[in-house]
Amino acid sequence: MEYKGYIGNVEFDDKAGIFHGDVINLRDVVTFQGETVEQLRKAFQDSIDDYLDFCSERGETPEKPYSGKFMVRVEPELHKAVAVCAKLSHKSLNAWIHDTLETSVKKENLQVNSEDPAAHR
Repeated sequence: MEYKGYIGNVEFDDKAGIFHGDVINLRDVVTFQGETVEQLRKAFQDSIDDYLDFCSERGETPEKPYSGKFMVRVEPELHKAVAVCAKLSHKSLNAWIHDTLETSVKKENLQVNSEDPAAHR
C-alpha cells in the first residue's frame, strides 16, 4: 500500500481475523489495522494523515520517505571492481550503481518511479 509517498506493509492475523500493518519507510512507528481491505486502506491513510498532523502540531518536519541519497560501505576490492565496471560501461560510478540497482529491483517485480534518469548521472 502506498499513500503520500509512505509505504505500508500488511499481514493477516488469522487468529484475530484482522489485517494489520506498519509503515516501513519511516523510523517512527506508525501502525494500522482493519477487518476488511477497505477498513485497512482507510486506517493506513488515517495513520499517515495523523502522523503528518502530529508533526505539524509539534512544529517538526515530517520524515521524508526517501531522500534519494544513501551511503554504502563495501570492501575496497568490490569498490575497485564496481568502478572498473562503470568505466567499461562509459558511465559514472553513480550512474552505473543506479542502473544496476534499478535492474535488480525490476527483476523482483517492484515498481520504480524514476523521475529523470539523467539527474542520477
